[in-house]
Amino acid sequence: MNSSDSSTPGRLHQAFYRNGPSHRDGADVTFNDIRKLFNFSRITIGKWVTPKEQQLAANLFFDALYDLVEILQVNEAVISLNGSLALAFGSGGQKHSSAHYNSATRELALAKNAGGGALAHEWFHAFDHYIAAHAFYDLQPGSFASQAWLDNNEVRPHPLNDLLCDCFKQMFLNDQNVPGEYLLRSIEADRALKMYYYAMPQEMAARAFEACIQDNALKNAFLVQGTKKSAEARLGIYPHGNLRKQLNESLMLYFYQLGVALTKKSSQ
Repeated sequence: MNSSDSSTPGRLHQAFYRNGPSHRDGADVTFNDIRKLFNFSRITIGKWVTPKEQQLAANLFFDALYDLVEILQVNEAVISLNGSLALAFGSGGQKHSSAHYNSATRELALAKNAGGGALAHEWFHAFDHYIAAHAFYDLQPGSFASQAWLDNNEVRPHPLNDLLCDCFKQMFLNDQNVPGEYLLRSIEADRALKMYYYAMPQEMAARAFEACIQDNALKNAFLVQGTKKSAEARLGIYPHGNLRKQLNESLMLYFYQLGVALTKKSSQ
């Protein structure tokens, strides 16, 4: 069992469970290391983040991002979305939100003390946004692929896009091509809370991705947590049962084939 390197109090300082391989052999890394290795467009650190917190966070981000590389079997360029994605820590977030993806600035922001566990969810928002223009024709800037699929936009012909659309179909519809249980439970949760949030296509897609990552044998609680026993999970807003297994398989197949395609392309 591995965990983060800190034993000091505070949310950021708590040990986040992980059981993955050592990516840095116990050495400290910096956010500049992360920016260079993944080619993020920029990384912004909030002015209230202390040097000690910045060091803890850099190690946590480094391990989580390389765990995501390992789980998805992709390269660093996929994680930074070909260098288009920006990261922010303790800066650039939204009020009352522990984590946020801003499609206008292509920035993924985690709050200093409450962002742990939300990285996979927010990363999929960024991916969903990035891949939209590659998967569908004639979309507005700021569109998400999950929403585009549900809106029946024209798909760009490509085997990878077919696999991605298979994922969305399983998320939103059942075998009879009517709203499936996951969508219906998300609508029910919104109705109970008198809001429109959980049934938004991009939120459903990000939660399905979260569940897929948490179910992997490689565990990292800074990357993802809360899809099974949290208050949100008890609301029924995550896929479960056979649907969860099917979605996990479909998402993993999509990213595996994406990784294979990119490896072939780089070797040509």
